[in-house]
Amino acid sequence: MRRVVITGLGVVSSIGIGKEEFWQNLTAGKSGISPVSSFDTSEHFTHLGGEVKEFLFDKYYPGIKQNSFSRASMLGLTATRLALNDADITNSTLQEIEAGICMGTTLGSVQVVEIIDELLLKNKNHNIDNLICLVPTHSTPSDIGKINDLNGSFMMFSTACAAGNYAIGYGFDLIRLQRIDIAIVGGVDPFSKVAFTGFNQFKAVAPERCQPFDKNRKGMMVAEGAGVLILEELEHALQRGANIYAEIVGYGLSCDAKHMTSPSVEGIVQCMKKALKEAGISPLDVDYISAHGTGTPANDRAECAAIKEVFGERYMGIPVSSIKSMLGHTMGAASAIEAIACSLAIKHSIIPPTINFETPDPECDIDCVPNRARKHEINYALNNSYAFGGNNASLVLKRFIE
Repeated sequence: MRRVVITGLGVVSSIGIGKEEFWQNLTAGKSGISPVSSFDTSEHFTHLGGEVKEFLFDKYYPGIKQNSFSRASMLGLTATRLALNDADITNSTLQEIEAGICMGTTLGSVQVVEIIDELLLKNKNHNIDNLICLVPTHSTPSDIGKINDLNGSFMMFSTACAAGNYAIGYGFDLIRLQRIDIAIVGGVDPFSKVAFTGFNQFKAVAPERCQPFDKNRKGMMVAEGAGVLILEELEHALQRGANIYAEIVGYGLSCDAKHMTSPSVEGIVQCMKKALKEAGISPLDVDYISAHGTGTPANDRAECAAIKEVFGERYMGIPVSSIKSMLGHTMGAASAIEAIACSLAIKHSIIPPTINFETPDPECDIDCVPNRARKHEINYALNNSYAFGGNNASLVLKRFIE
């Protein structure tokens, strides 16, 4: 099968827009969590989140009306423009080859539904024609294709917080199977009342900070963002002299089929084993694990138990960090942004830290790279993502060697 490499990265997050700012703040251990400003949180249990504060859509798409898109689409479009620019791919290039779009999300354009609800509550006869077309979950990849003159296939995965890895895996398959040469892949989710309220009701949100793997962890931080990667067939990338960050060599999917919200160790184990098998490597080859690491007691406990089962006695010697400690949980964008972090970690031989770590937990006695980034050569990285509904996805990235 054809080899697939990553040639472009675009990220919009609470700790930075663009790979440079994102990576600088990520390795510095900077937190992007702040008081929520997009709506009133006074009646909620928590009041903090990972919003993208300085987001200027017209900087990347001048002359295009913002009211033509949902916030989800604007986040996705911006990350796509950043990724295409980084890969040095123009719209004309996309028209000359077979290219596709694969995106993931949890709630998609849910913010538009919230706006419609507010308008109709005030006036049931309010004209909402211009908003209805922004609602469909698939509007983000559709808008990306429309704005970038891309007429190839597109797909939107709605597998909650594992959706980004699902999208990357599907794009990887399309290129391997010779259906396309370039794939625009990733994930996106806006900051919404639905997500914030829902996780508050679950009591899954920490009041002050996210502390993955810490004994006193209290939950996640709801956040927004978008992560887009340009996947490319190796020979095509080499012919045009593209900069290659890393190679994708395998992924694994599994479904717990047990509980809507409680993670299953068995399902996570199966997912990681499938990814390693497809990549043709053993647990001994993995140099870094980008954890799902939400900071909830149940999730971190289950993920650590699964890592111990897959990696055996070696588990304490593998760096395992969670960048959600810094930028929050971006839902459907999470694993895509984490794949970007893995790509940069491989490229620069630096592992981003798990910040806010204070008290070790005997049940999570992994090397979580506490509080400070670490120099570490990475040949293989495993990117984990596990979602409500038991949707699990693990992705294997490799240092590129021609």
